[in-house]
Formats: sequence, C-alpha cells, structure tokens
Amino acid sequence: MSKIREELFISDFHRLFKKNGLSIEVIESFQKIIYEFYRIHKRKFPFREKISPYNVLVSEIMLQQTQTGRVSEKFRNFIEKFPDFISLSQASVEDILKEWKGLGYNRRALALKRIAEIIINEYNGKLPDSVDTLKKLPQIGNNTASSIIAFAFNKPTIFIETNIRTVFIYFFFPYKEKVKDKDILSIVQETIDKSNPRKWYYALMDYGVMLKKTHPELKKRSAHYRKQAPFRGSNRQIRGKLIEILIKEGSIEISKIQQKLKVINPDRIKKVLDQLKKEGFIDIKERTVKFTK
Repeated sequence: MSKIREELFISDFHRLFKKNGLSIEVIESFQKIIYEFYRIHKRKFPFREKISPYNVLVSEIMLQQTQTGRVSEKFRNFIEKFPDFISLSQASVEDILKEWKGLGYNRRALALKRIAEIIINEYNGKLPDSVDTLKKLPQIGNNTASSIIAFAFNKPTIFIETNIRTVFIYFFFPYKEKVKDKDILSIVQETIDKSNPRKWYYALMDYGVMLKKTHPELKKRSAHYRKQAPFRGSNRQIRGKLIEILIKEGSIEISKIQQKLKVINPDRIKKVLDQLKKEGFIDIKERTVKFTK
C-alpha cells in the first residue's frame, strides 16, 4: 500500500468514525480493511500450524517479551523435544533450559514445566478452557490467558498486546496522546469477529506489525509505553550468563563464578544466585551451584 493511498483511506475511515461513532458500518469497514490486508500479507509461523492447546500454551509463553522470529526458530525444536504435557512435566530443568536457550527470560521456561505438572496432576492432562482458571497458573496473566483461549479453542476473548494496541490507536484514536488500554478494550470487544476470533486476532497482529514499521511513533502514544532498560550490564544479563555456564558445565563452584562472569561486585552475583534459588532454578550445596532436579 502506497503512503498516499494509505493516508487517503485512513482519513476516510476517521471521518466515517467521527460522523457515525462505533456503528455497524464502521465496524464492518474496519474488519474489511484488516481482513483484506491479512488475506494478502498474513505471516506464516510454525506455531500457527497444527493448532492444539499444548502448542498454543507453549508458543504464548514463548512470545511473552520475545519477537516472533526468534520464537519461530525455537518453537519447533522445543515441541519435538517435549511434545506434550507429560514429557514436559517429567523433563529436568537443565534439559528444558537447553532447548529454551536464546529466548531469554528463563523463568518462563521454569513456569512452563510447573504448568505442565499442574495440568497433569490437577486437570487430567487437559488444558482448561477458562480464562479465570488459566490465570491461576504460573506466568499467566489476563492477556496471556485470554490469548490462549482465543487461539487454542477459538473462543471470543478480549485482550491487548503490543501489535493490537497499535492498530486500535491508529484507527480509533488518531489525535489522542496517552491512550489507555481500558479505552481500547471496549472497542476491541465491540469489533471482535466472534465467528472466528483466532483468525481475527492473527489478522490484527499482522496489521499491527506493518504499522509499527510504517508508523513507529504510534507506540509512544500509548499511556503504557515504557522505554526498556538497557540489557548490557544488568542483573538479567548476569542471570543469562550464569545459566549458560551451568548448561555447559553442569555445576560450578561459587568461587569460580565471579572469575567467569567478570563481575566486579560479588554482591550482585550473590543477589542473582539467591533469586535463582528462590525461583527454583538452582540448588547450592557445599558452595557448589547446580540445577534443581
């Protein structure tokens, strides 16, 4: 779509919305625009193939704070290694983190294992199809629970993620700054395609990806926009490096960690180790660090 054509059609839509509000005509026009783009430009990912509740759960946890391209590279291998809740629940923390390497935010991997254990022990191996029930599981908030229900079971739930937020700011808040998610959610609810919410949300996300490339300024108009803290030199980077060392060596003496990580302040290493132990990643015995069994 050329820049001129895009400006013309969005101006027409804004005029229609200003004149009629969220009318049936406006909703149908919006859905038509989104679906027409999706018909031509829809993205293909391994996690959009062979849809199952387990596969959706894994991909949605992976996609938290991680780009789709990186998830695509890791998802297929992860599913091959751990094809179901039973295999994932029985896997060691070390084996799971080996497959997770490169995705970052490793606590999500540990949460997946814990979720699998809960599903096996409390839900007969079947993922619940209730948002409220899913929200009780580790690492799953309202948006993730709602997206899992929409994609796994094709049920019309309401949620916002970064690409969806961009679409609604672009179409329905053309002149407003500091747009709040609560204002967007009511429009998401009114415009959802209840007959096929899975396809609708895929289409919205793909349109949002395009907008973020052509209109990068849109993200700053959200009231929830926050500039990400630098990764280099952060405790999160130290966590990642420590886990990489454990994956490679199996165990390491605390006295050698500072030398390998080249961290000047030993208190930072202690803080990271204490947090990893608290979260269930590692055990520390006789000054030696190992993954939990």
